[in-house]
Amino acid sequence: MNFHWGPFSPMKVLVADKISSKGVEYLRQQPGLAVIEAYGSSPEKILSLVGDVQAIVVRSETKITAEVFAAAPRLKVVGRAGVGVDNVDVEAATERGVIVMNTPSGNTIATAELTFTHILCGARPVPQAAASMRAGKWDRKNHAGIELFRKTLGVVGLGRIGGEVAKRAQAFGMRVVAYDPYLAPSRAKAMQVEAMSLDELLAASDYITVHMPLTDSTRHMIDEAALAKCRPGVRIFNCARGGIIKESALIEAVKSGHVAAAGLDVYEDEPLPEDSELRQLDAVTLTPHLGASTAEAQESVGIEIAEQVADVLKGGVIRNAVNMPSLDAATLRTLGPYLDLGEKLGTLVQQMGPKQIDLLHITYWGKIVDLDANSVTRAIQRGFLRHISGDSVNYVNAPLALQRLGVKVQVVKSTDEVDYTELIAVEAVAPDGSRHAAQGTLIGRTGKPRIIGLNGREVEVEAQGKLLVIENHDEPGMIGYVGSLLGKDRVNIANMSLSRQEPGQTALMVINLDSEPSPAARRELKSHPAIKLAKFVQI
Repeated sequence: MNFHWGPFSPMKVLVADKISSKGVEYLRQQPGLAVIEAYGSSPEKILSLVGDVQAIVVRSETKITAEVFAAAPRLKVVGRAGVGVDNVDVEAATERGVIVMNTPSGNTIATAELTFTHILCGARPVPQAAASMRAGKWDRKNHAGIELFRKTLGVVGLGRIGGEVAKRAQAFGMRVVAYDPYLAPSRAKAMQVEAMSLDELLAASDYITVHMPLTDSTRHMIDEAALAKCRPGVRIFNCARGGIIKESALIEAVKSGHVAAAGLDVYEDEPLPEDSELRQLDAVTLTPHLGASTAEAQESVGIEIAEQVADVLKGGVIRNAVNMPSLDAATLRTLGPYLDLGEKLGTLVQQMGPKQIDLLHITYWGKIVDLDANSVTRAIQRGFLRHISGDSVNYVNAPLALQRLGVKVQVVKSTDEVDYTELIAVEAVAPDGSRHAAQGTLIGRTGKPRIIGLNGREVEVEAQGKLLVIENHDEPGMIGYVGSLLGKDRVNIANMSLSRQEPGQTALMVINLDSEPSPAARRELKSHPAIKLAKFVQI
């Protein structure tokens, strides 16, 4: 990644969404940069502007799609002044070698404070009372509230923002309970919160606030079934991501009185449609995605993203990248294959093991021992967290995110002889002592990642795409049974690796698939008496 930096060839930075004026001014002051401000541009206008730009800065309004990347051949970096990158096609960026960066910590306090504002408005109907006063009324009876003191707040997702909300609740004398399937008990104890299952939290809480990323597993986490498990009169809040709470279910629960009050800053569709029934419910306080909308947060993220973008264009350090580590370009070229392998091993181990672990043990052999293994360790941690923390995790904040979950990381650089020029082993250790491990190496001149070990068994499969891992009693006909079942499900097998330790004991199949098996096929696999484990993973 070699860029020329000089007054005779200015690099263009398109600021597509309004960020802090100090951030824009910082970019203007950098030698060799030309700043184009194009706030509120239509998608067509953005496409007409990106043909010769090297950097784009956005907040959450402008969408940087695959079409935009295709129209921007000189683009080197996209900077998002905020936490998520929902409006950036990261996969398309990665394919074209474009760095995507965000500012993961700049709005933590702002979002936590807005969440608590919603909680307070759920307890004391201040917005409704203020509207009544503006209408010329003096209605004390219909605007009575309840206290937070000695009530129970359930925090779903105890990351950075959830942790800050918990602190504020404790200051109000609230009992705080939390559900986070990846949070170690020791971490919960240190934060003075009670860890429990989601069902237990729903039943125990007077107030519930969600702070999870939006993933396949968290979408509509709070739906009709979840709300039915809540105590009557519960109050629910979402300042995290739209879609975690199923809006249609919430509307019905508020109308029936089962949910006494709710507060939302994020929605399944944004902007919130004018005809949304949420707008008609007096017990629901709505704000237009204001989580990061404080002067301090906007100034912080605006300056931060400007500095990060300028650093990349100058060929300097890469910070807070969501699709590559914080490295200079020369080091990145050398470490790239190792980073790819490490991230995939981390993702594989996380999906194979239990949700809660105490320790992530990483061992390196061969050439990687003499390189910057710290960056590879961060790639493994990011891969491990990919299906847990979503877009908010990157190579910079992954270690801290694991620490918040109470997961320790141990790294060993081994000089023992192994059968491979380079080898990486990742092992997750659960609280009950069970271990779940994967080993990988690089093959060929291009350094293609390969999985060569899984839970102590030798395998050899390509480290990409969709994998079906099956552990079964070693008996005749199992390969045919699995192949027939997948064929009936219209799932094509791309490759298969078989492993066993002793005839008639336990055998292992690792199968590369072209598509995901249906839920019915998975249930049928798991119901077979000889199959001990059938796990679909995606890396």
